[in-house]
Amino acid sequence: MGAGTGGGEEPGNAPGGEGPDDAPRGFLEAYGRGLRMGSFDWDLDTGLMAMDAQAHDVFDMRPDEYDDRPETLASRVPTDEGARLDGVVSRALKSGEETYGTYFRIRTRSGELRWTHTRGYIRRDEQGRPRRIVGIVRDATDELNDATVHAEREAREALRRRETSVVQNTTAALAHARTVKDVIDVLRDNQGIEHLGATSFVLGLVKGGRIHLLAEGPEGSFVPGTGITPVDAPYPMSETVRTLKPRFIESAAEFATSYPELWPHITHLEISSAAYLPLIAQARPIGAVGLLYHDREGFTESERNVLVALGSSIAQSLQRAMFYEMEKDLAQGLQQAMLPRTIPDVPGADLAVRYRAASLGRDIGGDWYDVIPLPGGRVGAVIGDVQGHDTHAAAVMGQLRIVLRAYAAEGHTPATVMARASSFLHELDTDRFATCLYAEADLSTGVVQLVRAGHLDPLLRLPDGSCRRLPVAGGLPLGLSAEFGRLTYPVTTAELDPGQTLLLCTDGLVEQPGADLDDGLRILTSLIGTGPDDLDRLADRLVASVEARDAEDDVALLLLRRRGAGAVHSGGRLTEHVPPGDPEALRAARHMIRHAVRAWGAKGTADEIELVADEMITNALMHTEGPAIVTLRVLTGGDRRLRVDVEDTSSALPRRREAGEDGVSGRGLLLVDQLADRWGVEARGGGKCVWCEFVVPARE
Repeated sequence: MGAGTGGGEEPGNAPGGEGPDDAPRGFLEAYGRGLRMGSFDWDLDTGLMAMDAQAHDVFDMRPDEYDDRPETLASRVPTDEGARLDGVVSRALKSGEETYGTYFRIRTRSGELRWTHTRGYIRRDEQGRPRRIVGIVRDATDELNDATVHAEREAREALRRRETSVVQNTTAALAHARTVKDVIDVLRDNQGIEHLGATSFVLGLVKGGRIHLLAEGPEGSFVPGTGITPVDAPYPMSETVRTLKPRFIESAAEFATSYPELWPHITHLEISSAAYLPLIAQARPIGAVGLLYHDREGFTESERNVLVALGSSIAQSLQRAMFYEMEKDLAQGLQQAMLPRTIPDVPGADLAVRYRAASLGRDIGGDWYDVIPLPGGRVGAVIGDVQGHDTHAAAVMGQLRIVLRAYAAEGHTPATVMARASSFLHELDTDRFATCLYAEADLSTGVVQLVRAGHLDPLLRLPDGSCRRLPVAGGLPLGLSAEFGRLTYPVTTAELDPGQTLLLCTDGLVEQPGADLDDGLRILTSLIGTGPDDLDRLADRLVASVEARDAEDDVALLLLRRRGAGAVHSGGRLTEHVPPGDPEALRAARHMIRHAVRAWGAKGTADEIELVADEMITNALMHTEGPAIVTLRVLTGGDRRLRVDVEDTSSALPRRREAGEDGVSGRGLLLVDQLADRWGVEARGGGKCVWCEFVVPARE
């Protein structure tokens, strides 16, 4: 038996003899007694091989079905068996052996696989060239049924288990892939296609009627000019996409014949077989993957089934990854649209803002920042976080950002801005709440008023690089304070000296794996203290630290640095809301006045101004039932004056009285009259405003 019929083992030796026309004496007798056996005579010059009736019976063929051509036996000998037998015969012919022998399988008319044994005697001419092979074929099924067949069955079962395990492991790894890149990385991993025996692979996705090659492995598997190819191109990947059927190429010759345009470009890969699998999701092709082999020919039914299952798993993972990326892009686009497009140029300050979406999940959060230019050299800085990670949280965030900006621009005090924002969120009839921090800085004086609604405290970085936490009195988160009727927010006043930087952030920047919030703040403080002076570089470093730990929450960051030389010196304006019965608010107002007066160049009269303002606030709180609103501002034009306004809700005008017997009460307006350069009273709607002015020297 020979080329084109089957395959087998190494050549063997058999009894030999003499004579050109007959097999050696005893050859047939040794193998024929009691066996189902036939003989053949193969003329190597003509290529014709005659077989007797018994040989026809071994191959389960009728005489009229065989035309003396060995190729005709291919209908009975499986391809992989034929390739193996061809190798045995070829090696015997080339090596000068006189005989060969091997076992191989045939497939009968009914589809049953049966073992067959052949032994051939090679007859050569005087020059040693093979001219003829005479031999026998016999049914060896019973002989091999017990040991060989059992061993082969075990080997096939072990191979099946290994292949199934590879598919299961690859599928399990693909289940964790979130992006298309993750899918490609899984396929490149040594637990993936390499365990299926493939030496290289290519992956393409269908976009707009074309196949876009996305990945290759190893590098160099791409064919130049095929990065983007039409679906109707004469390539195997295009064919699988068109037909929605896998394409198994079982030999290099078949590849060269079927795809002559492609084959010359990949001969360097030494491909011996290939499998191209369509990637089908929801009954439509989304791409194709090609697995290339260089040390095997043909695919068994089991191997084909395994590869088809792997293709299905890859297709589902790719579709999931593409949906993930598309939804994440849309969600991030929505959120970016709700954040400020640009940060305004604020005279007297340097600003840097950053936003980083969470690395896990495609949902978006409600983190936001905002910078609000205000009259009189002031600026408002906002940082906040709406509860939840979905489009609803982003929508609520967008609305809150707008109303906070509107309330601040209307001139309301920081406490009022926060209270009104909380009422707005409560009236939205949503189950979401939000944390927020609002800082209003007068860049001419450095006085900063801060209001905190359940948010993190800000951090303060000094010019020498040291950094510390800036404690801010807090109230309930927005929405909750309105629901529980606790809309009074305390105001903390601090000074921001030239060169100092105020840092506002959401908790995504602080949270560290395995650490509590205080530990996270200490780590962040250390990172800021060792960071660069440039605000943009510092912001980039802080965000990079979050990306390094693959944080699972969004991050919003705002840095505000007060400039030194060149700071604005225009007239400032500060406002403080002082509710009745709130000693903390009264102390905060005094603190604001003290810092503002000194910062505005009135150190010589600071004590007098503070005393007069304190008397005016105390009178408003004692003689009315409502709050006092204190406003400090610098008036220019002619003399430079510092004006203090105290508004209340009573329309009753104040009057001067003599001091009482105890010498304590009745001195308020007397002090105002004696110490202030000017003072007066103005009606304000249902209330009034008591004001006074002090002439202060011009600033250097």
